[in-house]
Amino acid sequence: MKLAYKDNRVEQVMLWVNLTAAAVVVATFVALFGFTEPLVSAPLLYGAQGLLLVVFIAEKVVRLNNAQHKPEFVRAHWYEIPLLAGLAVALGGSAAWFGQAEASAVRHLAVGIYLVLQVVFKVCRRTVDLAATGRNPTMILISSFVVLIVAGAGMLMLPRASRGEPVSFVDALFTATSATCVTGLVVKDTGQDFTFMGHCVILGLIQLGGLGIVIFGAVFALLLGQALSVRESVAMQDLLSAQTVGRIGNMIAFIFFGTLLFEVLGAVGLYAMWDDVEGWSGGMGKQWFYSVFHSVSAFCNAGFGLFGDSFVRYSRCWSVYAVVCPLIIFGGLGWGVLYNLSNIAADRVSRFFKKLCFKECRFSMEVPKRLRLQTKIVLWVSGILIVCGTAAILFMERYGNNCGSGRLDLPGAFFQSVTSRTAGFNTVDIAAMSDSSKTVLILLMFVGGSPGSTSGGIKTVTLAVIVAAVIAALRKRGEVELFKRSIRVVVVGRAITVTALFVVVLFSAALALSVTERGSGFAMLDILFETASALGTVGLTTGVTPVLTSAGKWIIIAAMLIGRLGPLTLMAALTFNLKPVRYSYPDEAIVVG
Repeated sequence: MKLAYKDNRVEQVMLWVNLTAAAVVVATFVALFGFTEPLVSAPLLYGAQGLLLVVFIAEKVVRLNNAQHKPEFVRAHWYEIPLLAGLAVALGGSAAWFGQAEASAVRHLAVGIYLVLQVVFKVCRRTVDLAATGRNPTMILISSFVVLIVAGAGMLMLPRASRGEPVSFVDALFTATSATCVTGLVVKDTGQDFTFMGHCVILGLIQLGGLGIVIFGAVFALLLGQALSVRESVAMQDLLSAQTVGRIGNMIAFIFFGTLLFEVLGAVGLYAMWDDVEGWSGGMGKQWFYSVFHSVSAFCNAGFGLFGDSFVRYSRCWSVYAVVCPLIIFGGLGWGVLYNLSNIAADRVSRFFKKLCFKECRFSMEVPKRLRLQTKIVLWVSGILIVCGTAAILFMERYGNNCGSGRLDLPGAFFQSVTSRTAGFNTVDIAAMSDSSKTVLILLMFVGGSPGSTSGGIKTVTLAVIVAAVIAALRKRGEVELFKRSIRVVVVGRAITVTALFVVVLFSAALALSVTERGSGFAMLDILFETASALGTVGLTTGVTPVLTSAGKWIIIAAMLIGRLGPLTLMAALTFNLKPVRYSYPDEAIVVG
């Protein structure tokens, strides 16, 4: 919602006041809770937070007076009223309810919660505003990822985020990039080397990186009753790859509540699994945290786990296959596909009850909703890849070159076929698999998940378009066809571009790693596997990543970021201001093949 102000200069000053105050709020919390002992005396820091509270309240008063339409300003910031009311109640009644001994702690907590919410609301709202400026939305997306990674790395470097010695900058940046890009490659043992605070930071990076901080900003705006402007809706359309602007609000709401539903169901399904294996120790709180962490990691296709061997110790637990696999599959289908499927399911239910309860409506109902072409392609290609991947891994483990243990069963092969395209969990030792099986996994990681999801790779639809183009050439058809629909030439060109760029980045990064890691004695297949895992944001490893040199870590960091954003997104950001030419040269026949 775009509000009009009497004096725009005052609004600009308030913007800088907000940014400065938000930065100081973050600094006070880091000084209070990021170290074993506060950097400055706690009373001084709490006093600074009290002053910041006054600044935020004064900023609201100034902006209200500067607004041209005060009722609109109040409606846009309605959430401030219950927040301030709750804060006033907490500050005024803490002594009566908790006694003088606890009143101070309650007041500090109330002020801290209010300040955190203010910073979150302002940052999220600002990201949406930036995306709607018309200044290259993809560049805003890239910038948001970079800022999130750097901020996450800084938090992971805090002494209270890790056990023992603080994490180095390169390792913290690597971990933050892996979490934000939902990859799962680690140079530190997530469960052992990081504390509960570090785990929470990683979990937050996974969630924000999985859905995108700009989308979170739009979610907060809609939840707070702030309608998106036309420019904001267009920006969201670009970032979500949606087809229509009119349903952006519904799409964003669906993403938020769908994510919440899947992750809650996943956490509930995983809750009873942890104590099924010998060696588990921990109460209900730890059990719920592990469930939430792995549910979010699975649905966001991150592959981060709190066990050093991923799910190897739980390879016989049904929850791994009945809960983790569906979370990975649904998370990798893409929000456009899930939105289409949910609309069809709701339409079928509605039609059923209309026919049952209102018989006169049977012949006047609208045409039933159908699967979109995108949904058909994604479902078919995903199903084929899962089935063929399972069969290929089983076969290669038994008969391939440099055969593995041969003890990989059908559930294990199925799990690796599902997770190798997107998530990066494993129930078997990847390093012990045969070279042929690793090659199959590289191919699956190369394809990745589907457009609009958190997965990397060239995407399932790109593969389908490339295969359809080959079939059309072999059949001497003038158009590329899928499910009795013609595919536009520009889409075919985009698919070829994505694949070509992905291949170039993959082999360039692999060759660079072969140079930086020349003294480590790694086989070229393992280096290629690690590069494909990073670029495909998968997270599977043969053991190369934990012992990389500093130069090798930087290469993998770049590969993870490129893989999460997508080579085409980066090219679009770099060529945003280029205008298409209005002429064409005469054609001339050439011979290919």
